[in-house]
Amino acid sequence: MLKTTRRKFLKNSLVAGTAFAVCGAKSYARVSGANNCLRIAVAGVNGRGGSHISGWLDQDNVEVAYLIDPDKNVLAKKLKYMEGKVGDKYDCRGVTDVREALDDKNLDAISIATPNHWHSLMTIWAAQAGKHVYVEKPMSHDIGEGRVCVEAQKKYGVVIQHGTQRRSDAGHAGLHDLIRSGKFGKMKISYGYCCKPRSGIGFETPSAPPSNLDWNLWRGPAIIDQFHANYVHYDWHWFWETGNGDMNNQGTHQLDMAYWALDKELTHPVRAMAIGGRFLWKDQGETPNTMFGIAEYPNGQQVFFNVRNVNYEGYQRQVENEYYFEDGGKIIRGLYYPKGSDKGEKFDIPRGHVTPGGNWGSFIAASRADDPKMANGNVLDAHRGCVLGHLMNNSYRLGKSVPFNAKAGRFGDNRDAFEHFMKLHDVMSDGVGLPEDGTNYIVGPWLTFDPKTERHTGDFATEANELLKDANRPGFQVPDAGKV
Repeated sequence: MLKTTRRKFLKNSLVAGTAFAVCGAKSYARVSGANNCLRIAVAGVNGRGGSHISGWLDQDNVEVAYLIDPDKNVLAKKLKYMEGKVGDKYDCRGVTDVREALDDKNLDAISIATPNHWHSLMTIWAAQAGKHVYVEKPMSHDIGEGRVCVEAQKKYGVVIQHGTQRRSDAGHAGLHDLIRSGKFGKMKISYGYCCKPRSGIGFETPSAPPSNLDWNLWRGPAIIDQFHANYVHYDWHWFWETGNGDMNNQGTHQLDMAYWALDKELTHPVRAMAIGGRFLWKDQGETPNTMFGIAEYPNGQQVFFNVRNVNYEGYQRQVENEYYFEDGGKIIRGLYYPKGSDKGEKFDIPRGHVTPGGNWGSFIAASRADDPKMANGNVLDAHRGCVLGHLMNNSYRLGKSVPFNAKAGRFGDNRDAFEHFMKLHDVMSDGVGLPEDGTNYIVGPWLTFDPKTERHTGDFATEANELLKDANRPGFQVPDAGKV
């Protein structure tokens, strides 16, 4: 007799038109043949995890079966919230260890909203357990583990959808189809901005973790010696062991958009570099609050990226994308500017193909159909957008301190790069008011990258390849790509 897995059962139920059957019966898990609603676990329920919970609660015939968090206080609060939302319709269990939920054969999917250093390992574990995965951005904390996610999806055939919501927008899909079609000529530069004001985090001294926090589980794969309060619950973003700075935090959305506009056959850049610094705040954080990054692709197309977090009077918030074409035209804030014109023109954008339902509904539809191709923001797109940011970050991490002036950028004859770097430099010099004396940029080297092997070559290859994959703690190791 052929074994019917839960994934096949859900898919067959959908085909037979019975997918919207018995969700909500508290005893459904004990009723043979009745368990055909989609049951999902949410891992990391503080902050963004709350949006995940709300998103799944809005879907028909979906149960939030588990909440997972190493902070017992956060977990208790969210369980109380769930009780108020679903009452006695079904049970929602709270656990601190994701593996307990993944061991449940009746769980269909996991939704990951943990700190970055957990994203890939949970994705891999879930795929190995046959669970579909919705994973917040960035899918990977480093390039190596992102590749393992790709291989895990190939091997186990689960849906993996990245938390880049713009991938579920038919307007954005249509715009990038239009750019790729050559409507505006050959695109030269795809530019992303992650410029939103933030502030410093001060200093927290090492201490014992609070009693409500399972510190072992919170750290998971990250090698961290001591707890301090700047890790929990948000400022882990600004430490390399746990986060990726704003480049691969908020910036992951704009990196993904920038990659989406490039020619379809492209995978990864062939070289990248970055310049920036952590200015003014004098705090415990490690990641830059100011950065200009460049990546070049085999066909000559480039991605520029701008991170600017230091607030000042007159700050210009920019969380957006721009597109520059070889003939001098450009698209800025939805308007097309022909070469030499300062008047933007509206243009028609056809609706592109996406799985309908928004980011939450599309994932549920893909999971029900057991069809990874339906994911809006699939594992390959996720990996490629994340690699773009990781390469820029890694250049910065290998950089050297140089005087804060216009000569800091090493762009050779790339006039476009120098022009855009100078816009950032002027903001930091004239707007923020950073003085030349006593101020320094970190200038990263050009890192050469082989898109096929996903390894560095040439100058700085040894140092850069060491940053491709973080070491992991015992019990939380990301497996090798060939052994996933």
